[in-house]
Amino acid sequence: MDNRASLLLRIAEVEFAMWELHLFMDTHPADLQALALHNEYKEKATKLRCMYEEKFGPLTPENGQGVEWVKNPWPWEKEWCDC
Repeated sequence: MDNRASLLLRIAEVEFAMWELHLFMDTHPADLQALALHNEYKEKATKLRCMYEEKFGPLTPENGQGVEWVKNPWPWEKEWCDC
């Protein structure tokens, strides 16, 4: 697995854990340990997204540079190389 794919997988893992804790807190709003863990995963997810975007470009249109997002090549059309 290349560096780009492994970073995307790590982002997905951390965001999954974050959202699972979010759902847990819907039914356990007074659980401060779950809240602290959720905030820890949220911080990790933010750092991982920033790392990805610095190296490979924006993950979402909101993180692009305005109209630059719609100019070719589209992110999925780029060839990635971890040479």
